[in-house]
Amino acid sequence: MKILIAGAGGAPSEGVIKSLLQCEKRETVIGMGSEPTDLVLSAASKKYVIPYANTSEYEGALMRILDEEKPDLIHFQNDLEIYHASMLREAIHAKGVKTYMPSHEVIDTCVHKYKTYLKLEEAGIKVPRTEMLHNEDDLRRVLAEMGDEKGRVWLRASSIGGGGKGAAPTNHFEFARGWINRFDGWGDFTASEMLTADTVTWLSLWHEGELVVAQTRIRKGWTHGNRTISGVTGVTKVGQTISDPVVDDISRRTVLAIDPRPHGIYGVDMTYDRNGVPNPTEINISRFFTTILFFTQAGLNMPKIFKDIILYNEFPMLEKKINPLPDNLLWLRGMDTEPRLMRNDEIENEIIALS
Repeated sequence: MKILIAGAGGAPSEGVIKSLLQCEKRETVIGMGSEPTDLVLSAASKKYVIPYANTSEYEGALMRILDEEKPDLIHFQNDLEIYHASMLREAIHAKGVKTYMPSHEVIDTCVHKYKTYLKLEEAGIKVPRTEMLHNEDDLRRVLAEMGDEKGRVWLRASSIGGGGKGAAPTNHFEFARGWINRFDGWGDFTASEMLTADTVTWLSLWHEGELVVAQTRIRKGWTHGNRTISGVTGVTKVGQTISDPVVDDISRRTVLAIDPRPHGIYGVDMTYDRNGVPNPTEINISRFFTTILFFTQAGLNMPKIFKDIILYNEFPMLEKKINPLPDNLLWLRGMDTEPRLMRNDEIENEIIALS
């Protein structure tokens, strides 16, 4: 069997590739990507360069790779490519290649964050009030109506893109106007109520409406967060496993509000409000999060489960479908260093604190 992974060489895809390379069936893992200097760093056995997914050349190049390699399964790991490849799924399937994705309608909702917000609000799920900013009058109004105790709102782009695209907290009209202009963002940027800095993610895999497995992780900081206006980079510095029935309940309801028959990967990102309630802010659809190798090293190889279902119709035998990993496992990450799976007491045993 052959598996083709898009975005090879980038951190989101390499976690998937390294997880697949640990599987006992030893499928051939092939990579493709649009950044040659990333691609050459991939652990994939072959590495194909391909135009960006939002270009006219992408479809033809993708079909040529499928003809050349004849993979059994293809998987994508960034929103832009997921969105565009989703519209090509019939042509992909015609090549005899499988995908494991929800409907394109669901993908379209999830990669456009304001559409997600509207769906969740309609379903009665607690979400931060969010307004689309069409003009300067909208901006003045939301600053007056939605500001926190410091008058701040949370700006961000609604369109396709990860890593906190366009995110900035502000209470200053002139700054906000300039920031939105800088991204040509009127009609795309939203303003939301400010929440806390505490976040949690519920990563889940579903098959034809049935939950296969879900695991919760909190984020204890962003890599290089102090180098951004928002403090958000999309790159987790320290992740920690937790279990919380409130998070489980809200996450399930969030997924089902978006898709009544979930099929594939749904990562519910939540931020806690000042009452301690996790508010869904987005669903990372049809992709594993960047630190998926964390779960694999801890004993839950979700990319393996994913490919075993779609390639072999084999489902995992788990004692617990929700949060099967122990709480308080840590995944420590840094640039140009190998990540480590640890517990707090193990950290304390390795470091020296001067009295």
